[in-house]
Amino acid sequence: MMRDSSKPTRKLKPIPGLIFASRWLQLPLYLGLILAQGVYVYHFWIELLHLLEAAFGNQAALQALVTSMGYQSDTPLTALNETLIMLVVLALIDVVMISNLLIMVIVGGYETFVSRMHLEGHADQPEWLDHVNASVLKVKLGTAIIGISSIHLLKTFINAANYEPKVLMWQTIIHVTFLLSALAIAYTDKILNSTNKASH
Repeated sequence: MMRDSSKPTRKLKPIPGLIFASRWLQLPLYLGLILAQGVYVYHFWIELLHLLEAAFGNQAALQALVTSMGYQSDTPLTALNETLIMLVVLALIDVVMISNLLIMVIVGGYETFVSRMHLEGHADQPEWLDHVNASVLKVKLGTAIIGISSIHLLKTFINAANYEPKVLMWQTIIHVTFLLSALAIAYTDKILNSTNKASH
């Protein structure tokens, strides 16, 4: 629901004003997340550069990919194979999905808990920001975490020969737990919304 920004703001008493102003203490946290996203961008381009160099036969870049992916083979690798390419591409997708999660937390969290960004009418305003609130943000974050967990699980299954069965089992259990948690959050949000509509 859009808030009417044309209404005059009422001056708060000192104590309520101080408590309400304390929301700005979250600003350094969001700025820190922006810096963290910069680290992810750097990591993404390093991995992508190694992949491109390895594709053209650079052995140092190939070994860097093998080490970073935790990939092991019965015979020493002298060139990229399909499994290693898939692992690297999934790792890049993982970085992108985490970056998307960071954007949702930074933009949605700032808009919800700190201050309005006044993006109405902006050509690049995210569609989901029109109706963002704490409940919507929780559901979106839960969905994003499931996506990230799915990518990690797929990477593990592709490289399953290098993992113990216990690791595979626990990663699957953790992924299912994330899935059930997100479903529970979405169901709770649906019940709360139905209750609110019924009371009006």
